[in-house]
Amino acid sequence: MAIPPSALDIATLPALCVDLDGTLVKSDTLHDSALAVARHHPRALLRIPGWLLQGKAALKRHLANTIQLDVVHLPYNRELLQYLEQQRATGRPLYLATAADADTAHRIAAHLGIFTGVLASDGELNLAGKNKLAAFQSRFGDNFSYIGNALPDLPLLQHSREPMVANPTPALRAALRKARITPVRTFDERISPLKAWLKAIRLHQWAKNILIFLPLLLAHAWTPGLAAAAALAFLSFGLCASATYIVNDLLDLEADRQHPRKRLRPFASGDLSALAGIAIIVLFLTASLTLALLVPRVIDALSPDFSLLHPHRFLVWLGIYLVTTLAYSLRFKRVALVDVIVLSGLYTIRILAGSAATGIPVSTWLAGFAIFFFLSLAFVKRFAELENLRERGGVSIGGRGYHIADIEQLRSFGSASGYASVVVLTLYISNLDAAQLYRHSNRLWLLVPVLLLWISRLWLQASRGQLDEDPVVYAITDRRSLLLGLVVVAIVLSAL
Repeated sequence: MAIPPSALDIATLPALCVDLDGTLVKSDTLHDSALAVARHHPRALLRIPGWLLQGKAALKRHLANTIQLDVVHLPYNRELLQYLEQQRATGRPLYLATAADADTAHRIAAHLGIFTGVLASDGELNLAGKNKLAAFQSRFGDNFSYIGNALPDLPLLQHSREPMVANPTPALRAALRKARITPVRTFDERISPLKAWLKAIRLHQWAKNILIFLPLLLAHAWTPGLAAAAALAFLSFGLCASATYIVNDLLDLEADRQHPRKRLRPFASGDLSALAGIAIIVLFLTASLTLALLVPRVIDALSPDFSLLHPHRFLVWLGIYLVTTLAYSLRFKRVALVDVIVLSGLYTIRILAGSAATGIPVSTWLAGFAIFFFLSLAFVKRFAELENLRERGGVSIGGRGYHIADIEQLRSFGSASGYASVVVLTLYISNLDAAQLYRHSNRLWLLVPVLLLWISRLWLQASRGQLDEDPVVYAITDRRSLLLGLVVVAIVLSAL
């Protein structure tokens, strides 16, 4: 049994000072505040340059006055928090020492209820680096211990009785080695950067971009130039889509942190920084634009007999996709029914972009099928979210515009759309257009029961609460779905 420290022991213990951004909280509250302002008060972003000219401390104060962060759901370092609670139980004085604005720091301290006091920026003095060290020495002399995470914390760790680090940056690790300082404790709580980035860019969502190849495949056009152009278009769309997913994640930080599953996303959990996310957005969009400009040149180089009538039309569709996706993230995703129309439209845009990249027109049959089929997928995504919410005892999807009472209506909308796509397929098969492309077009009728089975099973799984909220994830991970996909390929090949 542990013996509690005496009053004399407690009095001689060095004050334990804890940094906030990147240490106690895995994210940066300044970046979180700026992103929250971008979401809720976008016009205030225009004032940030003026605030910054007043100094960093003033910027933090203005942001804190404009928006109040949700301190309850911040990504706290749980291992460190547990250690602090243990130290608090012994009677040791704990201080939250941060360069964040005092208003934010006091709200966090009030929420956690473990700190003896708070040292923070006051709108005039930015309490970081040497300023923080001076504040410590003024209040504690040399009788303090410190927990930090970044290079500006080095002077404080050099003067600390017990230097400790939490999720230290590579720069701080190198500086500590050079200064021959060995941390007493290290509180690491993060996944590997590679794993985090792979999760953030959502490579599995690139499966949607296979739709770009659809006009090429259905027209049975196999020239090297067109195939290479479609491949470049695929990569261009993938990079653009990944950039927009990061934009969406950054703008949805607060909402994601309140979600039982989305709180584990790399930016919401603090495993990746917002600044790194912004850098990747710029990099990916630049690469996407470059690849889009190369599409017509690849066709000219590999298939000189074929030239695009509108060489930059793919770039136009890429721009439409980017604008529509951003509009969806900023506004449309919170408008009931409009959101599913936009989502289904984003699928269809991929097909149109594939047509623009290869110069192969989209038939009215394909357009009609795509509209109804992808509308069904969009509805099942919202339906699955509501079904999972109902199981958790919720009432409405925050910021989505849907309520549990809407679930049966969404089921009818979505299932009807799915079956309508099958009707369009049957009309195409019975039309002479199919006979011109397939020698055994009657075999295409086998696609009808396969598609009916997949759509019906999709909605049955959703109704049972067994569907991942993203139907694409379901389609590429479900064994039966993959098997049905192979059956579809076999049927089409046999009809050629």
